[in-house]
Amino acid sequence: MPEPPFVARGQAELLGPAEVRVLAERFGVRPTKQLGQNFVHDANTVRRIVSAAGVGREDVVLEVGPGLGSLTLALLDVVDRVVAVEIDPVLARHLPNTVADRAPGLAERLSVVEADALRFEAAELPAAPTALVANLPYNVAVPVLLRLLSELPGLATALVMVQAEVADRLAAEPGSRVYGVPSVKAGFFGTVRRAGAVGRQVFWPVPQVESGLVRVERFTEPPWPQDAAFRQRVFDVVDAAFAQRRKTLRAALAGWAGSPARAEQRLVAAGIDPGARGETLDTAAYVRLARPF
Repeated sequence: MPEPPFVARGQAELLGPAEVRVLAERFGVRPTKQLGQNFVHDANTVRRIVSAAGVGREDVVLEVGPGLGSLTLALLDVVDRVVAVEIDPVLARHLPNTVADRAPGLAERLSVVEADALRFEAAELPAAPTALVANLPYNVAVPVLLRLLSELPGLATALVMVQAEVADRLAAEPGSRVYGVPSVKAGFFGTVRRAGAVGRQVFWPVPQVESGLVRVERFTEPPWPQDAAFRQRVFDVVDAAFAQRRKTLRAALAGWAGSPARAEQRLVAAGIDPGARGETLDTAAYVRLARPF
């Protein structure tokens, strides 16, 4: 079949505060903390997210937690294919209808998969995504992001909205007060940076925390192996180092290495001061520690 003609940006009728509440009432949806549901209702915000994502016509965008469709509609204005993964069966069932109603010329670009982003298999997706753009549920944002980067190697970029504190952690540099496990693990896949702030008032219901945008650009030529086995070795070292972050690495890695003496040997061989602490090491240092000794 010939490729459908691309519709210029601006064809979708985006959702505002009134429309979000009307749809929620119509569908019998009451946002729950358990699912981390805070629906964006500001058109300028979703346009800014799409712009920061840098996606274009050739991208297949994976959106996790599309909710009522605010961001989905903005994405469909720009890309030819959006694959939305939604855990809530009511929202998953109604999303195609919302898109057909508010962007009839773009409805064929959307595929909806009813699944948990922490459990679905890549084979369940109708197309291989090249970009992740999502307002991630705050309570599972980090594990979802890391899992998707791990399981979907075709993801070249990710632009996610998360709790501001989590955004700071993901993009933190070594030595920072908030540098930790999320910072190191996200850095395994590529470069990570903050991409803006989002206020509380653009959500319904209004959350108790501020939000932030984080952009991940996957390495085009990875400086270290990206296979699952090696990644797990690196992540095991990271978890051990930060489980007792006040201790020196010689002590913190004793269990992982087999003894404090063996931990010191590994550290010295990797060119790392055994008296250093975990928060001073960048991802590359953890990679050196994980390599065969």
